[in-house]
Amino acid sequence: MKRQAVTIVLDGVGVGALPDASKYGDRGADSLGHAARSIGGLHLPRLQRLGLGGIAEIDGVSAIDQPEASFGRMASSSPDKDSTSGHWELMGCQLDRAFPTYPDGFPPEILERFERESGSGIIGNLRASGTEIIEQLGKEHIRSGKPILYTSADSVFQLAAHEDVIPEERLYELCVMARNILTGPHAVGRVIARPFRGEPGRFVRTPGRKDFSLPPPSPTLLDRLSAAGRKVVTVGKIHNLFAGMGIDEVIEAGGNEEAMNRAAGLIEEGDDFSFLFINLIDFDMLWGHRRNAKGYAKGLERFDRWMGPFADSLKPGSLCIITSDHGCDPTMPGFDHTREYVPVLAFRSGPGVGMQLGTRDSLSDVASTIAEFFGLEGIAGESFLHLVPDR
Repeated sequence: MKRQAVTIVLDGVGVGALPDASKYGDRGADSLGHAARSIGGLHLPRLQRLGLGGIAEIDGVSAIDQPEASFGRMASSSPDKDSTSGHWELMGCQLDRAFPTYPDGFPPEILERFERESGSGIIGNLRASGTEIIEQLGKEHIRSGKPILYTSADSVFQLAAHEDVIPEERLYELCVMARNILTGPHAVGRVIARPFRGEPGRFVRTPGRKDFSLPPPSPTLLDRLSAAGRKVVTVGKIHNLFAGMGIDEVIEAGGNEEAMNRAAGLIEEGDDFSFLFINLIDFDMLWGHRRNAKGYAKGLERFDRWMGPFADSLKPGSLCIITSDHGCDPTMPGFDHTREYVPVLAFRSGPGVGMQLGTRDSLSDVASTIAEFFGLEGIAGESFLHLVPDR
C-alpha cells in the first residue's frame, strides 16, 4: 500500500515561552495555556487522547497514561518567530539569522525606489495591525489613490488598497515590483497584497490576499519528496511561504473551516498524495493577532471536533503529525507573534500507545521524521520515527 503522511500546522499555537523569549519581548507567553484559561478550561477530548495534556499544563486537558500519539514540544533553532522561517524549519531548512524587520518603517532608499519604479507614492509606512491601519488611513487612501504600506513584527512589506481605487491585479503588480526591490539586506520574508472593500467605518478585507515570498535558500523536504516522485499536496497558505517550490498540487483555503473541509475531502476521495501539508491560519490571523483569546480557544475546540473523524479516516499506517510554526499568544500586549515552544503530536493510524518525545531542539525534527518514513536521507533534524509506534 502506498505510504501517506500528513502534517497539520496550527498556525500560531505555542505552548510556552522559549528561554530566549525575553529578547523578543515575549516573557511569559503561553498561547495555548492562556487561551484555555480565558474560557475556564478547554474541552479537547481527541487531543487529550492523543497526549496533548502531557506537553504542558492546559486547563481542562489532562495528561493520560496511555496516549494514542507520541507527544512533546519543539524549540525553533532559527532566530525568529516568523511564519516563513517556522514552516521552512519544519521542512528542514534552518536559518542562521533572522529576516530583516522594520519596526520604524522602511528606509528612504526602499521607498524612493518603489515610488520611482511604480509611479505611485505611498501612505503609512508604519508598524501596525492590518485592520487598524485600514480604518486609520482608508479615507486618505481613497482621496489620494496611494496604497497603504505597513509592516509588523514579522518580516513583511504589506500593501493595502481598496479594490475600487487600486484593482487587485494592479495591487499584485505593485507587490511584484516591491518583491524585486526587496533583496540583499532588505530581503524580507514576504511581500503581501491586502485588498479591501467597503465604506469608511465599515472596511473589510477581501479574500484576495496574495503573498510574494522568498524561495527557501536550500532544498526542503518538499523538494526532495517531489523529486522522488512523491506527490506533495498543500492546503492553505503553505504554497505562498515556499514560493511554490516542491509542491505538486495547491489547494487554496480562506480559513480554518475551508482548509479542514478540503483536507477531509481529499481523504474521503482517496487522493493519491504522498504528503499532505495543511495550514490552519485562523489561530494566527483571526484570533492571535487580534488578541481574541475566546475565539482562539473556541477554534481549538472546533479543530478537536474535526480531528477525530479526520484521524479515523486515514489509511492504515499513515503517519500524522500535528504541530505549529510559532506562538501568537492572544492575551499578550500588542498584536505580534510570540517566541514559544510549539507542540508536536505524532501517530500512525490505528490502535497503539504513544511515547514521550521530550523537548526537541529544532522544528526540523518533523522533516527528518517524515523523510525517514519515506526512506529519504540527508534531511536536517533528528528523526523521532522510532518513538512513534508502528501499528
